[in-house]
Amino acid sequence: MYNQSMIDGCSLSSTRGRWILFATILASSAAFLLGTAVLVALPTIQSYFGISLTDIQWVVNAYLLTLAALLLIGGSLGDRYGRKRVFITGIIIFGSGAILSAVAAKTIGLLIAFQAVGGIGAALMIPQSLAIINACFVENQRGQVIGLWAGISAGIAALGPWLGGWLVETFMWQAVFLMVIPLLVPALIAASVFIPENKNLAARKLDLWGTIFVFLGLLGMAYGLIYGPVAGWNTTSVLIGLVGGIIALILFIMIELRRSEPLVPLQMFKNPLVTGANMVTLFLYFALNGVIFFLVLRFQQIQGYSPTTAGLALLPVIILITFLAVPAGALADRIGPRLQMVLGPLIVAVGMALLAIGGPSASYYIYFLPGLVLFGIGMGIVIAPLTKSALAVEPQFSGSASGFNNSISRIAALLAVAILGAIVISTFSTHLNDTISASSLSKEEQRQILIQSDKLGGIIIPDSFDKTSRMEANEAINESFVYGFRCAMGLGATLALVGALVSVIFIHNPPQSSKLQEHF
Repeated sequence: MYNQSMIDGCSLSSTRGRWILFATILASSAAFLLGTAVLVALPTIQSYFGISLTDIQWVVNAYLLTLAALLLIGGSLGDRYGRKRVFITGIIIFGSGAILSAVAAKTIGLLIAFQAVGGIGAALMIPQSLAIINACFVENQRGQVIGLWAGISAGIAALGPWLGGWLVETFMWQAVFLMVIPLLVPALIAASVFIPENKNLAARKLDLWGTIFVFLGLLGMAYGLIYGPVAGWNTTSVLIGLVGGIIALILFIMIELRRSEPLVPLQMFKNPLVTGANMVTLFLYFALNGVIFFLVLRFQQIQGYSPTTAGLALLPVIILITFLAVPAGALADRIGPRLQMVLGPLIVAVGMALLAIGGPSASYYIYFLPGLVLFGIGMGIVIAPLTKSALAVEPQFSGSASGFNNSISRIAALLAVAILGAIVISTFSTHLNDTISASSLSKEEQRQILIQSDKLGGIIIPDSFDKTSRMEANEAINESFVYGFRCAMGLGATLALVGALVSVIFIHNPPQSSKLQEHF
């Protein structure tokens, strides 16, 4: 039984509809923005606390892990206890985590703990955004509304690296966490006044065991993938993390199959649109996060851009995703999602392939801009139909579907950074070792470079190197980074192609779709 009594079938032309969209966009944008902006602040945080790279990684991972694992139950909580109530609770917890992170100036442990708190708040807040849109807006406008939500949210989030760098340079690292408060306060007010309460009255139980095992599974996998390249894949702790994570995820699946009210209702996947859309989400968001993470590193460490300039270099992607998402969503409403979900990943793959071409001294306008433009076009035309397809479920499952799709995108981010990181570190180290060994550098100079190989392009060349040795070492570092970068872009492009193939197999238009795609 689903409570529709408080839902008035809002449209974009209504005052309530516009305020609902305003609240959901601001809340989601705050979460996405902080997730990208923190990356730029990490070196300053590391210097402030005097800590290791491993500790810095957990500043990001504590947030991302709690977010990815708890998004599933976050959606279910909205279904059971009311989406408005859970949405507002999530805003308050997320904002509290951000404020506490900003004042956590004594120990890195406190900052990591408060980042985990922020992840919990985001896990309650983000899935409700889409679930509220799906439940409140009339069906023939949902694609357009989702396009607005996705485009504006993605655009604001993509500003994170540039805005984060500017705040760190102008003020201090704490300002990065406080910048989301001006977004959260009006979102909280608008949500309290305009969003109608709605929930699934038939849902009673929460799948707590499923939540525990999916959290342990992701934690173990993330730990193993992150520490494996540094500590060694045969290290006991790494093996325990990987094997334990796999076992926990298997137990999670077994629990879901046996429960009458599972964390992930399996009925959702009877619709091939939902199955296909979530598979494509995994592949495309893996590619997206790989591009953002490693391209920002390359711009700063190899191309020599400042953090602010590196953020500006990503502007074509921001503009294209922002402005294409809305018309792409409206087009999907008219003709169905199939064409865009096949062409979008193909264009993304071509864009990533172009990004891999340039060498260490590559010109931005010749070697990076064309790939970024294609990448932005591909993502811009696919995000709205992809998200709408993932939410093509019965109304009582809207929260669960939204939570699952958002969780898949965060899991893709975890895997992208961990797997591509392992690949880049491995290929970089091997290439650097071969290049340095064949150079004219002395054995001691070679050792001083190779012991820093886990820093990638951030290797510090000692002052004892003369001009010739410094140039030779720098060239070897840059070429090795580009070699690893090309491997990462190649894998991302391959997965985007797989996403297009999945769309061909699973994504089909509803009967009322335009004849434009009947024979596609």
